[in-house]
Amino acid sequence: MDDEYTKFVRRMNPPRVLIDNDSCEDATIIQVDSVNKHGILLDVVQVLADVNLVITKAYISSDGVWFMDVFNVIDRDGKKIRDKDIINYIQIRLESNASFVPSMDSVGVTPSEEHTLIELSGTDRTGLLSEVCAVLADLHCNVVNAEIWTHNARAAAVVHVTDDTTGCAIKDPNRLASIKELLCNVLRGNNESKAAKMTLATSGVTNRDRRLHQIMFADRDYERVGRAELRRVEDTGSRPQVTAFDCSQKYYTVITMKAKDRPKLLFDIICTLTDMQYVVFHGMVNTGMTEAYQEFYIRHVDGVPISSEAERERVVQCLEAAIERRASEGLELQLCTDDRVGLLSDITRIFRENSLSIKRAEISTKGGKALDTFYVTDVTGNPVDPKMIDSIRREIGQTILQVKCNATPPPSKSPQGTKMGYLFGNLFKARNFQNLKSIRSYS
Repeated sequence: MDDEYTKFVRRMNPPRVLIDNDSCEDATIIQVDSVNKHGILLDVVQVLADVNLVITKAYISSDGVWFMDVFNVIDRDGKKIRDKDIINYIQIRLESNASFVPSMDSVGVTPSEEHTLIELSGTDRTGLLSEVCAVLADLHCNVVNAEIWTHNARAAAVVHVTDDTTGCAIKDPNRLASIKELLCNVLRGNNESKAAKMTLATSGVTNRDRRLHQIMFADRDYERVGRAELRRVEDTGSRPQVTAFDCSQKYYTVITMKAKDRPKLLFDIICTLTDMQYVVFHGMVNTGMTEAYQEFYIRHVDGVPISSEAERERVVQCLEAAIERRASEGLELQLCTDDRVGLLSDITRIFRENSLSIKRAEISTKGGKALDTFYVTDVTGNPVDPKMIDSIRREIGQTILQVKCNATPPPSKSPQGTKMGYLFGNLFKARNFQNLKSIRSYS
C-alpha cells in the first residue's frame, strides 16, 4: 500500500526543472524540485555528468518527502550552457518519471545487443592492458569502446567488443567461454593465488563509470596492503582530505571533503555513498581555482548515522578511493586516427615496448574514427622522459598521437569554517532548509 501511495504521489507531483542562464553571471543554474526517493540525487548528478557538465556549486536538500537541489554548471570550456539540444535533453530526462537510463553518445553503457560487454578486474601490472588487447585481437574481437581504471595495485575495465567480421555482438557460448578463460589467464598472470574476475554479457544498462566504481569497491581496492606506505611517500598536498564526524543536534553524520577539482568529482562521491547505502539529506559544493570543497549530512538508509569508529574509517577510505580512482595520474596522451581492427592492440604494444605504464584509459570510436585517451607514467610511476614520448610519437605518427599539456594554476585558499565543516558552518544550529528557492545569492 505504501509503495502504491508513493507512486501516486510521484505521478501527481512530477519533477520540475528550471534552467536559468540569466541570474548568474558565469554559470547556468539548474534547479530540480521533485518528490524524494532513494537514489534520486545520483540520478540527477549522473544526467549532468553524462553531458560533460562541470558543477561549480551545488545546494542539496532532501530532508522529508521533497527533493530540492540547485546546481551551478558550466561546460568543459568554462562557459554557460547555451546548446539547446543539451538543455532540452536535461529538461526531458530530469522531468521524466522513468529511470535515468543513459542515452547520449557520451554515456557509459549503451543498452543494446550490438556489443558484448566484458568486465575485468585483477592485479595491476605494467603491460596488462596490452596483453588483454592482444588476446582480444587474436580472438577476432574488435574493441568498440572501453574504460580502464587502476588504483592501489588493482585494475578494472569495462570493455565493449564486437566480432571483427560481422560487427555484431558475440553470442556463441563456446566462443564466449574461450574468451573468458584466456582473459582470466592474462589477468592472473604468474600469480595463481591472486584473484582475477571477468564477466560477459550481451547488453547492459548500468552507467559505465558506476560499474567501475562497483567493481573496484567489490575488489576492496580501498584497503589493500601497502596503502599506509604509499601515503607516506605521496605528496600529502595532492591527496584528498575526507573527514566524518557526528552532528548530534540533528542526528546526522557530517562528511567533509577537500580535493583537487576535476570533472565528475561530485558524481564519484554521490555514486559511492549511494552504493554504500547512505542517503544525503543536505549538502553543499563549492569550487575554487583548482580545489573542490564538499560537505554532506548523511544517514544510512535505515535512518541512523554512522555508529562506530570502524564504519567511520571505512566510509572515509571508500570516499578517498572514489576520488583517487579517476584522478588524472600521469601524462595525458590523445590518439585520433581512422579505426581498424587491432589498432588498440598495436598502440598498447608500442607503449609496453617503450616501458610506459597505463594508469587510466578511455577508448571510443565514432564515425569510423578512434578517439582514445591514455594517462601514462614510466614503470616506476614517475613522469615519462619527454624524449621517450617524442620517439613513440614518431613511431605512431606525430599528428595521430598528441600530448595534452595541463597548466596547473596556484592552489586556491580553502573556505574558512568551524568544526561543523568547510561550508555549512553553523547553519543547522539556526534553521533547517525550508525551501531552496530562498537561496539565490550563491553566484
